[in-house]
Amino acid sequence: MAAYRSAAGFQRVLHAVKTFDKILIANRGEIACRVIKTCKKMGIKTVAVHSDVDSSAVHVKMADEAVCVGPAPTNKSYLNMDAIMNAIKQTGAQAVHPGYGFLSENKEFAKRLAAEGVSFIGPDTHAIQAMGDKIESKLIAKAAKVNTIPGYDGVVKDAEEAVKIAGEIGYPVMIKASAGGGGKGMRIAWNDEETREGFRFSSQEAASSFGDDRLLIEKFIDNPRHIEIQVLADKHGNALWLNERECSIQRRNQKVVEEAPSTFLDPDTRRAMGEQAVSLAKAVKYSSAGTVEFLVDSKKNFYFLEMNTRLQVEHPITECITGLDLVQQMIRIAMGYKLQHKQSDIPINGWAIESRVYAEDPYKSFGLPSIGRLSQYQEPLDLHNVRVDSGIEEGSDISIYYDPMISKLVTYGKTREEALKKMEEALDNYVIRGVTHNIPLLREIIVHPRFVSGDISTKFLPEVYPDGFKGHMLTAGERRELLATAAALYVAAQLRSQKFLGDLRVSVVPAESRQWELCVELDKGLHMLGVSRSGNNYTVEIDGEKVEVSGEWNLASALLPLTINGKHRTLQCLLRTAAGEITLQYLGTSFKLRVLSKLAASLSKHMPEKVPEDTSSILRSPMPGSVVAVSVKPGDNVAEGQEICVIEAMKMQNSMTAAKAAKVKSVHCKAGDTVGEGDLLVELE
Repeated sequence: MAAYRSAAGFQRVLHAVKTFDKILIANRGEIACRVIKTCKKMGIKTVAVHSDVDSSAVHVKMADEAVCVGPAPTNKSYLNMDAIMNAIKQTGAQAVHPGYGFLSENKEFAKRLAAEGVSFIGPDTHAIQAMGDKIESKLIAKAAKVNTIPGYDGVVKDAEEAVKIAGEIGYPVMIKASAGGGGKGMRIAWNDEETREGFRFSSQEAASSFGDDRLLIEKFIDNPRHIEIQVLADKHGNALWLNERECSIQRRNQKVVEEAPSTFLDPDTRRAMGEQAVSLAKAVKYSSAGTVEFLVDSKKNFYFLEMNTRLQVEHPITECITGLDLVQQMIRIAMGYKLQHKQSDIPINGWAIESRVYAEDPYKSFGLPSIGRLSQYQEPLDLHNVRVDSGIEEGSDISIYYDPMISKLVTYGKTREEALKKMEEALDNYVIRGVTHNIPLLREIIVHPRFVSGDISTKFLPEVYPDGFKGHMLTAGERRELLATAAALYVAAQLRSQKFLGDLRVSVVPAESRQWELCVELDKGLHMLGVSRSGNNYTVEIDGEKVEVSGEWNLASALLPLTINGKHRTLQCLLRTAAGEITLQYLGTSFKLRVLSKLAASLSKHMPEKVPEDTSSILRSPMPGSVVAVSVKPGDNVAEGQEICVIEAMKMQNSMTAAKAAKVKSVHCKAGDTVGEGDLLVELE
């Protein structure tokens, strides 16, 4: 079940001050669980709201009461203000914590709560409106003497006006939703054609995600860092900045790995950014926790991007280095208490790193959504200084309706090196089965030399992986380690299968063999191995090199802790079949191997091979989602790269294009259809 271990004093005793008796959390998943945990520590009763498909979700089980607010689609449940207002009246909740996303930055919701005398645990409607509108927020920021990005201070009417404005500002430009956030409704354009296309997709995504299709255009700062300042302000005019978070590792403008503090900022730049963030908060009479996001160029010039008037997804890393519970602070502020701290009280203690663990396939555009049921799930909470914020458990479903986040994995250390090492260990010990996940990508990021040295920007992923993410590239030594582990695991399984309740299955058998000759297949390469055993220790000879592998060999465990040539490694055996197929998760990446006896290997060449499908003539859905538009019909001629259809998944629209110039043979989908990963969409001749 969702849980987290304290880091850097996070578990400090919460002061027994009178706040609310009952709080409704207008959200789901990990953030709902996160808010409930602090409420429990403060002695506050909680109410969960849920859609019908979330009726057995973890946040529902954790809360004292739960109310169903509608069917699965978000606009009928978690965005259904009428149903949530009814839930508040039904349960007598005195306050609402909105979490992030959904209604967290919706001024109408905050107004309705105020009209009913219910406290909104967040800023007042004026601040939400001022900062929620990117056009207005930029004007306010300018007036507050906050550095801003050059751009057009108004709403863009149509695609042609967008092209005209982009030409005046100068390419590249960023087209983004005025009411947006979270990377949705956002496109970068480098020419007129991309501006027209970006305007179309951004306005559709903005309307779908926020119910507001207004767009703005500004200069795109090429190769920047994304660094944000956490602010905390009360209703008495006091405001603090709680240091920065580095959020530059992104895909599709959505954060993947964050850390606090940043390797890039010096004390003077940090202070200047913090003071500007507080200046902006005071300009809109902000009260609650909020985040001011900046783009920072290579010369440490920083520009205001936007202010998020809510608790940020990545808030745990700030909690780790400051020791403050931000949810507790938000509740106190909503009750009218003054801030307990002065700016000089805010420390930077150690280093914290957060990896966003998603149910996504990292081999497809750095992460296209995956759905399924978690058949096995084990968080690495037995490790010291590891925190996992999650809202799922073994048996939970990752559905098409909501964000595919599994958890936020946070590690803490006295130094960055210590925190990174702990993250490596935590990712290796994180067991997730039943859905495709992005742990292979996360682990590669945190050990990459550029990331380790702090040489990062928002372009890190496309620059490091220009041809897309391919998983861990094995060195010669790592290849030998992997082959040796597979061979030793195969032998251990063979020996176990000969025994029942610790005794041999057959009373009369030949003396147990202590040496084996095996053939291991990896990446279509065959390797002859010699294996010898002494107790739990295996010596494997590969191409004249010896590899020593030892461990407990508990084949029923999800984790396989081993010592390989004196180095401790934690692997996971994802698959093992009677035909010798073994899939191992090694250094974060899954590798498929086949282990055969010498005789079986000599006969395997007679087995026919399956002919791979010609993917140039068919278009399959790369992810589960719904069809928004189909642009072709049978008999149409399409050019290579031409849009064929648009699939929406998790509120993001993805254009599917033709792999070659051809005639459309048949169309197997229509607008409004729900499709699964691998479903046939269009056939070409």
